[in-house]
Amino acid sequence: MKLKEDVPPILLQVFRSVVWVYSVITFIPWYILSGAGANQARAKRIKARSVSKAVPYNLNIYFAVSVILGDYNWLSYEEVFQVAQRFGSGLAALGQKPQCNIALFCETRAEWIIAAQACFMYNFPVVTLYSTLGGPAIAHGLNETEVTHIITSKDLMQSRLKIVLDVPRLQHIILVDRKPTSWPGLPRGIQVHSMASVQDLGAKPENSKRPLPHDIAVIMYTSGSTGIPKGVMISHSNIIAGVTGMAERIPGLDEKDTYIGYLPLAHVLELSAELVCVSHGCRIGYSSPQTLADQSTKIKKGSKGDTSVLKPTLMAAVPEIMDRIYKNVMVKVDDMSRFQKTLFVLAYNYKMEQISRGYGTPLCDNLVFRKVRSLLGGNTRVLLSGGAPLSAATQRFMNICFCCPVGQGYGLTETCGAGTISDMFDYSTGRVGAPLVCSEIMLKDWEEGGYYSTDKPNPRGEILIGGPNVTMGYYKNEAKNKEDFFVDKNGQRWFCTGDIGEFGPDGCLKIIDRKKDLVKLQAGEYVSLGKVEAALKNCPLIDNICAYANSDESYVISFVVPNQKQLQALAEQKGVKGSWEEICNRPDMEKEVLHIITEAAVTAKLERFEIPKKIRLSAEAWTPETGLVTDAFKLKRKELKTHYQEDIERMYGGK
Repeated sequence: MKLKEDVPPILLQVFRSVVWVYSVITFIPWYILSGAGANQARAKRIKARSVSKAVPYNLNIYFAVSVILGDYNWLSYEEVFQVAQRFGSGLAALGQKPQCNIALFCETRAEWIIAAQACFMYNFPVVTLYSTLGGPAIAHGLNETEVTHIITSKDLMQSRLKIVLDVPRLQHIILVDRKPTSWPGLPRGIQVHSMASVQDLGAKPENSKRPLPHDIAVIMYTSGSTGIPKGVMISHSNIIAGVTGMAERIPGLDEKDTYIGYLPLAHVLELSAELVCVSHGCRIGYSSPQTLADQSTKIKKGSKGDTSVLKPTLMAAVPEIMDRIYKNVMVKVDDMSRFQKTLFVLAYNYKMEQISRGYGTPLCDNLVFRKVRSLLGGNTRVLLSGGAPLSAATQRFMNICFCCPVGQGYGLTETCGAGTISDMFDYSTGRVGAPLVCSEIMLKDWEEGGYYSTDKPNPRGEILIGGPNVTMGYYKNEAKNKEDFFVDKNGQRWFCTGDIGEFGPDGCLKIIDRKKDLVKLQAGEYVSLGKVEAALKNCPLIDNICAYANSDESYVISFVVPNQKQLQALAEQKGVKGSWEEICNRPDMEKEVLHIITEAAVTAKLERFEIPKKIRLSAEAWTPETGLVTDAFKLKRKELKTHYQEDIERMYGGK
């Protein structure tokens, strides 16, 4: 979507003339040196074809080392290999047995990936849990997997592991940091060790028996967006297949690349991304959402954030983070002087036109977008989005302003994070790319939603993913395994995702709906809640939104987390005063915001019955700590419904 050009025609003509002259002079050398012609051909090629039967696929790759970044002091692959080997041997000395589960409950940091590699070496299945999970969910995971050893940090032990009294089998707690290991009130029979002391125990490593491909490597508990977290069993061969498939789609991976890790390693997106880097010798530096950029919450004014120090070339992000960057930059653009804003808008729209032709804009990149690009360190060459659909507007903005490809990936914990990734030279938006080399995708008719594989012009249906990356199923949950997994007559294992997709003529997939998000209204119309949210989330006034409807009612309502700066400006414009909470609770402000949302919905071409008729403004941001969204910032609809139950009754006339 182009930005609005509020520019005098004469100035616009001057700008275009200068750009035309520059383009004529530089185009031929740039075209030859950049390989743009080859990239254009690659973008236009057929990326996947329909097949009638499964194609045999084999992998025989092994890796067991990692590279880490502590306080931005580097360790070599060899050093990390030695640390991981000693740590794994030390765990064995503490009584950890092969093929017996061990829990890894820790923040995203170097020690996490070292501990995981140690467990992979010694065939200890790793149980991963989000560090933001509540006590009952943690206890459920630890008890279900019957762990006796847990690897964690001192902070999490004191803040989250007070539930150890509810985990009777737990015997050993290993702390990854060097802080004192005493803990008043620790239950009798539980020993606390430092990671260093466990390494000392393993100074003389025993010969470990390598795991077999079908052995469990990880039991990854989901974020629980639809109920109690489920443990997904991921084998070593699943990991190798998924990593191989993803790495093939990212061009030029090697030891010169630097990846910044800050998403939860208990999430399949971050773990897969880091293992891809490990498999190609890339460097990995660690950060957190609070220290990522110069403007992050825990960075003192005038100090540098982690991206400025590390200058990563590779980065993964969930759409929530990219949406925030997009909105924050656009707010700053609105605050620019008229000349600066005009230059930005003209350069943005010009680059959008050039990108659509497959061309670059080195002059605009250097003169206009350099400052925006520096927000992520200035060296980023690939941005990968995953975890949820990324809006077309945000994808194009990131692509233009950060001067690099923005790939969308689609995968689930149940497929080891692998499924599809868009080609880095495909500059279309709203699509998640063609199947990876480790995956096959089939569309299954969904009669209730009206999606069929015979639909014209493009086939549509529920997405089924098959291949060696499809995991072993849910831990101790046979009923759910029979519901979500199956093996076809050729022996291929498949997972039923519950997502609705559409294949384009070039074999690229687009996510268009989700079965669980489809609600039938009282009059019989079907509303996709995810579609409504995606359409409205780019509204500058909205930081987050959850659409809600049920079959007993005739219209959609929404819970909205407004952008504080935008809403306060609107309140000031309307003469409304008060605290942030008071502004959000005022019915007249709800009406004003609803009017703006309705305009945005009409612009986004939502159907009349899809547009929210009433809203509730929330003064409280939705974070994983509130329990209303997952660590990947996916909405927890059940928890949101409970949290806003009184508002639901009010908006539907119950009160």
